[in-house]
This record gives sequence, structure tokens and C-alpha cells, in this order.
Amino acid sequence: MTAADRSPDAMRRATAIGLVAVLCWSSTVGLMRSVSESLGALGGAAVLFSVSATLVLLVRGLPPLRRLRQASRIYLLGCGLLFALYEICLSVAIGLAHDRQQTMELGMINYLWPSLTIVLAVLCRQQRARWWLWPGVLLCLWGLSLVLGGDAAPVAADVAAHMEGNPLAYALAAGAALMWPAYSVLARMHGGGLNAVGLFLLLTAALLWLQWLALAPPPMRWSWGVAAQVLAVGTSTALAYVCWEHGIQHGHLAVLAAGSYFTPVLSALWASLWLAVRPGWSFWQGVGLVTLGSLVCWWATRRQ
Repeated sequence: MTAADRSPDAMRRATAIGLVAVLCWSSTVGLMRSVSESLGALGGAAVLFSVSATLVLLVRGLPPLRRLRQASRIYLLGCGLLFALYEICLSVAIGLAHDRQQTMELGMINYLWPSLTIVLAVLCRQQRARWWLWPGVLLCLWGLSLVLGGDAAPVAADVAAHMEGNPLAYALAAGAALMWPAYSVLARMHGGGLNAVGLFLLLTAALLWLQWLALAPPPMRWSWGVAAQVLAVGTSTALAYVCWEHGIQHGHLAVLAAGSYFTPVLSALWASLWLAVRPGWSFWQGVGLVTLGSLVCWWATRRQ
């Protein structure tokens, strides 16, 4: 890093660029659902990640072969598979949602990952945290129960009954919320400075196309509007990864970390507007609690 890169102005610019990724990720759930309604759960996801992989590779190119040979197999194989499975679980879950309201619920399950990432990092001794990490986790779970419990007071039996209406979609969303923390912690431990996101996106697209061909789903319904949405989601995903990488390398990590925990609120707001869904008051209370709990978890890891 040069002296110019370390200047306050350069760090502020890099931080602002990194925060663009939070805005991009916030639009993903609503747009993914919109695309899947025309192209199907698997077909829509396969098209989206094909576009994203192409754009990332065009911007960044392939990692040098020498770096790939030197890279940890745990990073290339383990993290690559976790990355692909996370993206597949999330996108297919959104595509399998019975309606747009359920899409927003599934998105909120996915956004448990910030707090779960901290918990896993603490358990793996990659991060230290104070005692209020655990109340923060409980706040996230309480918020999720409000999201899934509807307007009534959340009761465990009611939440379970609600999820029984579409168990596969909810299970995939929960799996995604667990896989991203595992990917993040393993990538930190074994990445060695290599960024292979372009290859991971390519793997994701390839696996989705194989599933799509094997299951022979109904044909995709293309239109100019759908094509524009595919390009928007693909560009947004590619831009998010490129901006986030620049931000974490050259910006203020504390600001970027805090900003990322507002993704649940921004995602819910965007999805509500784009999908024309008006959730009840309990949903927004749950969103607020998930965000607050994530921030409490983050604050528990801050040094005094």
C-alpha cells in the first residue's frame, strides 16, 4: 500500500466504495424473487450467477496460476464449495417462496449471518468477545421469531407451524445463514490473501446449470423487463464483491463492519418497495431487533 493509499482522503474514499457493496447486497433479495417468478428458482439463479461470474472475471480476470498452485486446498475446495452452496441455497429458497411476503421472511433468516459469523469466529478462537455477545444473539433470534410469528405474539409452536407450510425453502434459508459464517471464518484462516470470488461464482453457476438440466424444469419466460432485471442483479452482485474487496483492503474496517449490519433493514425496505409488499408492524419490529442484535454482537468484539 502506498503512502497515498494510506492518506485520510484515500481511506474515506475506499470506505465509501466499500459501503456501496452494502447497498448492492440490500437489493438482492427483492430482485432475485422478481427474476425467479419468470425464469424459475433454478433457472433464474443459474442465469444470475452466470452474469455475475462473467462480469467479475471481466473486471478482475482469473487469479494467476502460480497463486492458485500455492493456495490452500481448504480455501480453494472447502471455501469454494461453501460459497457455491450458500448462493445456491439462498437463491433457490427465494425462488421457492410461496409468495412475496414469504420471500422477505426468508431474506431475514439469511441475515442472521452477521451475528452467527461472530459466534463462529469466537468458537474457533479467531475473535474475542465480551459477555454481551450472547444477549445480542438472543435479540436476533427474538427478532426472527417476530418476523415469522405474524401479528400475534411469537410462540415457538406457532413459528414452527408457520415454517411447516414451506419447509424446504425455510431449511435452505437457514442453511445459507450457517454456510456464510463458515465460509467467512475459513476464508480468513486459509485464504492467504488470495481472492478467488470469480472462480467461486463460476462454480456456483455451473452447479446451478447442472441441476437445471437434470431436473428439466418448465421453460423460462423471457421478456425485455426480465432481461433488464437479470442484468441489474448480475451487475449489482459483481459490483458488490469488487467494491467490498477494495473497501476492506484500503478503507476503515470498523465503519464497513458496522455498515454491513444495517443490511437487514435496507434489504427489507428495498424488497418491500420492489415487490409491493406491506408487512405488518411485527415484521418491522423483528427486522429492527435482528439489526440491533447484530450490532450488539459486533460491539461485543470491539477493543476497549
